[in-house]
Amino acid sequence: MRIEEIMRKRVVTVTPSTTIGEALLKLRGNRIRHLPVVDNGALVGIVSDRDLRDALPSSLISHDDDDQVLQKSVAEIMTREVITAHPLDFIEDAAKQIYDYKVGSLPIVEGKRLVGIITESDLFNSLIELFGVNKPSSHIEVEVDDKVGMLAEVSQILREAKVNVTSVVVFPGAKPSKKNLVFRVQTIDPRHVTHMLVERGFTVIGPAEGGNRT
Repeated sequence: MRIEEIMRKRVVTVTPSTTIGEALLKLRGNRIRHLPVVDNGALVGIVSDRDLRDALPSSLISHDDDDQVLQKSVAEIMTREVITAHPLDFIEDAAKQIYDYKVGSLPIVEGKRLVGIITESDLFNSLIELFGVNKPSSHIEVEVDDKVGMLAEVSQILREAKVNVTSVVVFPGAKPSKKNLVFRVQTIDPRHVTHMLVERGFTVIGPAEGGNRT
C-alpha cells in the first residue's frame, strides 16, 4: 500500500509568521498535534504541540513578557530539518521512518511542495486493516523450516480446508533454522484447519487451545 492511499490531503498548516498563540488555537480547534509550516506552498518547517507547550508561559509563575511570548512567530520555535515522505513510498517505509526518528507525523512532499500528511494513528489504522484484524477472523501461527516453498505448502492446506486468508506475516522463528507464518483466516473456529496442519506434520504455535499446540 502506498502512502498516497492513506495520507490526509487537506492539511492544516501555518506560515512562518503565524504567532504561537494562533498556532495553539489551530491545534486545539482541529484536535491535531502537528502543524506543517509552509511558505508559498513549500514546506519549511513543522511545529508540534510539545513545541508550543514548551514555548508557552508557565501557568504557575507569571512574567512580564507572557503576552509577548504568544505574539512571537512559529519561525522562532519550529523544527526546520523535517523528516518527510513521498506519496509513492510504501506505508511500511513510512512506519520505519516514524519508528527510527521517533516522530509523531510525516509531512508528505513532492519536491518541496506539501501535498499531505500522515500520523502514527493513520499508520496504525492502516496496518490493522492490512493484517485483517478489523474483520471477523482467526489467528493461526505455524512454525516451519526456513527453506523455499514452505509458505506455498501451508497455503495449499488452507486452500484444501476452504478458508480464505486475509493476511500473512512471516517472521524469524525461535530457532535460526525456523520461521513463523502468521495467518488471519476468515473463520471463527479454526480447529479443523489446525488439525489438518498437524496431521500433515506442521507445528501449530497458535491457537493453543484444543490441543493445537504441538
